[in-house]
Amino acid sequence: MKIAIDCRMSGKSGIGRYLDGILPGLIETTANGNEFFLFGNENRLGEYKNIEGVEVYNCTIREFSLKDMFFFPHSIAKKINTCNVFYSPYCNIPSGIKVPIATTIHDLVFLDMNLAGTVGTHVRNMLYHYATFRSKKIFTVSNFSKERIQVLLRCKKPIVIAYNALSKNLADLKKEGTDKTGSLNQIILFVGNIKKHKGLQTLLPAFVLARRRGLNARLIIVGESKNFRSKDKEFIAQLEDAQKVGDVQFTGAISDKELYNLYQKARLLVQPSLYEGFGIPPLEALSFGTHVLLSDIPVFREIYEGFPVSYFHTGDKEDLAAKLIPAFNQAKESLPPLPDKYDFKMTSQLILKELENL
Repeated sequence: MKIAIDCRMSGKSGIGRYLDGILPGLIETTANGNEFFLFGNENRLGEYKNIEGVEVYNCTIREFSLKDMFFFPHSIAKKINTCNVFYSPYCNIPSGIKVPIATTIHDLVFLDMNLAGTVGTHVRNMLYHYATFRSKKIFTVSNFSKERIQVLLRCKKPIVIAYNALSKNLADLKKEGTDKTGSLNQIILFVGNIKKHKGLQTLLPAFVLARRRGLNARLIIVGESKNFRSKDKEFIAQLEDAQKVGDVQFTGAISDKELYNLYQKARLLVQPSLYEGFGIPPLEALSFGTHVLLSDIPVFREIYEGFPVSYFHTGDKEDLAAKLIPAFNQAKESLPPLPDKYDFKMTSQLILKELENL
């Protein structure tokens, strides 16, 4: 079987990590006779160039651009159409594809949370519906997301849950060893983008409250401070004061190794999300024995059932402030063995099996 895969998001956060996680498990099946056509940044895909049965094609066209949707290069579409199936790790489908299509819809946050305004939400709604209409098979990363796709998109097609997992890069860096200097630092960590559904509007005031009540910790936010917005001028002033004295720090963009060193050093990861499709940072933090405090949204209850995590009431800064001190004071502990479903090799095998069925 020959499979075309849209790899333009390789190397990016979120969906890019998912793609990079499943690719090795898919590509190794060339030993069983499968072939792959990968298009994207050829430098990012360099490790696959010299593998027999893999063709890498450079493509710089941006996903969801007008060129992608209406004027996708005939030369690439022609190569895709020589394959048995086309797989996209997201819901973008370039024009000109005639072979069976499979896509992954990770979540419907733009529809559920109205992140892009009225026009932007309408456009994304059309793109999601188009993806479900064109796809013979739809993948997603949690039962929560599956249910939202069925409800919001009125999707009757088969939806297969292919879970997110810990990246191979994380495993390799753990074997290599992280910088343990300052491993007892008083660090609370937040990892994620700075959009409103990630819950910083809850975490930051809760942290200020907990500091007033005796919490002896610094809050490190992996992200850019310029991307954080709030209409609460009093709170913005408090945040600026906290940054000045070093209680709150935004890291800006950092490497994977720097991120994993922070996981190693932190005593607590707080994920105050209002909405997620899966939520990978808690799984990464737990793998380092770092305790995790989560909002009690349904998807976190689903994904982290049976894991040593604590919860607070979603969006409740008073409850979060009350939970921060006991959660921060918990000792580090080893993560129990991960279920097989949170292994990218298993995810790759599941995706491959479903593609073969097409």
